[in-house]
Amino acid sequence: MSVQPIPEGYPRVTPYLCVDGAAAAIDFYVAVLGAEERMRMPAPDGRIGHAELALGNSVIMLADEFPDMEFRSPKAVGGTPITLHVYVADVDAVFAKALAQGARELSPVKNEFYGDRTGQFEDPYGHRWNIASHIEDVPPDELEKRAREAM
Repeated sequence: MSVQPIPEGYPRVTPYLCVDGAAAAIDFYVAVLGAEERMRMPAPDGRIGHAELALGNSVIMLADEFPDMEFRSPKAVGGTPITLHVYVADVDAVFAKALAQGARELSPVKNEFYGDRTGQFEDPYGHRWNIASHIEDVPPDELEKRAREAM
């Protein structure tokens, strides 16, 4: 019997989020991003030891903090240098929903030179999200011109 080294249904790169309040974070990601909960494994003390969410063809893994295992959330370490980029059908609606659910606006939604309408927020758990809808296919020569003008 052969086992696939990359399990079916898992992308090659999967973010794994450490969250102080994983159960509430799952509710946030379901309500705001339309994620679907694939699985949840509670730890004996009631924290979430591991959970998986499907977001389109992507998977996000997450768990509660376990400081004794050096697994700490962004808030515990003073923030995060990572931004998760998610394409959605209606960036304005998703962004408004995120703010209504307690996210903090980092950059308002606006049209960008490269053809996306995008905005950035920090969720209530310290993770940064760049939400975008693709609104224009920009040919390479036009993209180069716009990039020079934008810089």
